[in-house]
Amino acid sequence: MSRDLPPTSHGLAVASRGGPAEHVTVADVLAALRREPDVEAPDLVAVDATDRLLLDEAAPLLAAAGPGEVAVVDDSHGALTLGAVAAGARDVRVHQDLLVGELALARNAGRTGLAGTYSSRPLGPGLADGARLVLAKAPRSLDALRELTEVVAPSVAPGGTLLVGGRVKHMTHAMNDVLAAGFGEVHATLARQKSRVLVARGPRAGVVPSFPRRQEHPELGLTVCAHGAAFAGSRVDGGTRALLAALPGAAPGAGTALDLGCGTGVLAAALALARPGLAVLAADQSAAAVASTEATAAANGVAGRVRVVRDDAASTVPDASIDLVVCNPPFHLGTAVVTGAADRLFAAAGRVLRPGGELWCVYNNRLPHRAALRRLVGPTRVAASDRRYTVTVSTRPGA
Repeated sequence: MSRDLPPTSHGLAVASRGGPAEHVTVADVLAALRREPDVEAPDLVAVDATDRLLLDEAAPLLAAAGPGEVAVVDDSHGALTLGAVAAGARDVRVHQDLLVGELALARNAGRTGLAGTYSSRPLGPGLADGARLVLAKAPRSLDALRELTEVVAPSVAPGGTLLVGGRVKHMTHAMNDVLAAGFGEVHATLARQKSRVLVARGPRAGVVPSFPRRQEHPELGLTVCAHGAAFAGSRVDGGTRALLAALPGAAPGAGTALDLGCGTGVLAAALALARPGLAVLAADQSAAAVASTEATAAANGVAGRVRVVRDDAASTVPDASIDLVVCNPPFHLGTAVVTGAADRLFAAAGRVLRPGGELWCVYNNRLPHRAALRRLVGPTRVAASDRRYTVTVSTRPGA
């Protein structure tokens, strides 16, 4: 594959609604992209070196693709989808696990005049059916890559290609092995700007889905189900265990509860099992988390009492409507350690809690969350702590 032509050399004529066609290059598109409404930080960008390398590696295939023959998975903010359109793709099908990525893509499509050039799909049948090219950002876990492989391999065209790009320091030989379970040919490109692409071709026959995975946790009285991209998988991480141990003392008179950033739904299921009269809502912006929580609730016999929604920082939850919020917030955005994502959840909790309502939160001891909790929710005290985790209770003022 030639490396003489950078992505800036590829472009297409895009017809604006009600107007003449105008030329939009990949460089034009990438330069216009923004992260909003995602968290901003000095080391976070809307377009990274992996996006650019993927588009460069895919350029000949994009130029030759027919309508509906390109799919994209986990495009961070629209660089892959809109870059693919600018390079020649039509009717691109897209799956983004994070809702904030979908929102950023939509805003960037409007900003670049490319609205209507793609459609969002779940990670499942229909996403890659008949596709000749699938572009994907490398997920954080092997299970997420495994589920991606199990979805894509059975559905792409016989000569289809899957390109998975990521930062070299986060890519391992085990990723090749996962892809090789679904494709006959797997190899890595040369690295560029500390990024690399894994190329998978020749989909194998007989690949069957194995997700969601299910694991029994008798010590907790819970069954946990998880799709590949769900945090911690079907395990129960240490922070969640610390919060579970403290929850019997949480808001004893509560009638409504919200598991904010629900992950696999462990906290939501535990609350529903322990308090039959409690109306439990679980919310997460991750499609994998929502599907996992629904499966976990069903596996524990509380599907009828746990309502699950996909939204961004409880955006669909009315103000002052919840008595108890529980939260094990993320402290990574991709590979960057930032507090912005947690702060957005704390602000959401402060908004949805009724006066006198409580936010029970767990976090790693080294994170400076207590000041943010006091500022965004209300008076905050430590309910429990050990050598790794702190559980705090923040009360919304005004009761």
